[in-house]
Amino acid sequence: MGNEWNLGQKDSGLVRETEYAILIGLVTKNETEEQIVEYLDELEFLALTAGAKTLKRFIQKLPHPDSKTFIGSGKLDEVAEYIEEKEEISMVIFDDDLSGKQVSILEERLKVKIIDRSSLILDIFASRAQTAQAKTQVELAQMQYLLPRLRGLWTHLERQRGGIGMRGPGEKEIETDRRIVRDKISLLKKKLEKIDQQNMTRRKHRNELIRVALVGYTNVGKSTLMNLLTKSDVFAENKLFATLDTTVRKVAWEGMPFLLSDTVGFIRKLPHHLIESFKSTLDEVRESDILLHVVDIAHPSHEEHIRTVNQTLKDMEVLDKKTLMVFNKIDLYREKNYDDLVDEEAKREIEEGLQGSLSFQFGHDNVLVSALSKENIDVLRDKMTELIKEEYKIRYPYQVKQW
Repeated sequence: MGNEWNLGQKDSGLVRETEYAILIGLVTKNETEEQIVEYLDELEFLALTAGAKTLKRFIQKLPHPDSKTFIGSGKLDEVAEYIEEKEEISMVIFDDDLSGKQVSILEERLKVKIIDRSSLILDIFASRAQTAQAKTQVELAQMQYLLPRLRGLWTHLERQRGGIGMRGPGEKEIETDRRIVRDKISLLKKKLEKIDQQNMTRRKHRNELIRVALVGYTNVGKSTLMNLLTKSDVFAENKLFATLDTTVRKVAWEGMPFLLSDTVGFIRKLPHHLIESFKSTLDEVRESDILLHVVDIAHPSHEEHIRTVNQTLKDMEVLDKKTLMVFNKIDLYREKNYDDLVDEEAKREIEEGLQGSLSFQFGHDNVLVSALSKENIDVLRDKMTELIKEEYKIRYPYQVKQW
């Protein structure tokens, strides 16, 4: 059976040593080739995070994916020919979800592992999960991903078709597997409910404090900002999904305590089952009073990243929360967009105009910072302090506090 995981093991995941991969993207009528190139850039970064090196990309234009092989027969022959030339290639990664039947046909044709975007993301989550909650959430998402693909992955059943006395046992066997997977899903859901209840009890004790949550696209610098603002040591790395488990720290500025939480990053085409499974982790976002929406301003697609995060927040019904947008990596933005002739005064004018434009476009106050060089972190702290003070005044209007 394809797409299996070694769950709960320290070395879980698709890749234990560097493997070599091909990426495949499809340009349909609703997308442009430029968009697909950008998606494949992100897919390559995902593959690198999992431990795979990309050797080549294939892009094809089709009105819709082929029901059997996703790409057309001519392009499939081209891919197969390239794999024969490059013996080190061990996997082909598709930028969209595949059915179990498609995975089976493609593996039979190409003789290498076939992985889609969702299974790659799930694998990265499996390798990054540290706590019992994160491991349970990932395992649940994997089981939910696997269930509808069981029939397509059971390739050996095809050889029994038409055989006297063989169809019955085959059908029973796959139904048995379905029942096992469903039972596992039910068990994992109950386990998560128990963990949720424990987390809810812990959160009840924190209800009196104002809560601020860092949200944003993956790899925008949320954990680095968390470390700066709380003077703690949250794991931060230049890879996708470096943080899976929500980290909460109590902070006090000007004698005013509040809770700051760092959450898992969002990404385009995030598997639906993963969002559902990580509901309890994302409760920190739902129950927060203020959101710090962190954006990588130096990334060429930062506007699309903002839309992706906003759509996820809308799905979670928290888009209307008080939000401060934190445009991180301004130092990198300058490197990419300014030449040596631009003086400091001109830079300030450009950035003031940029802030005004971003505020008008996205409807929130914002600050330009660099978590790496600590630039404007004091400005960020001042803006956060004002927002937290406002929340305390709303929550405790009759309680006099001297801040």
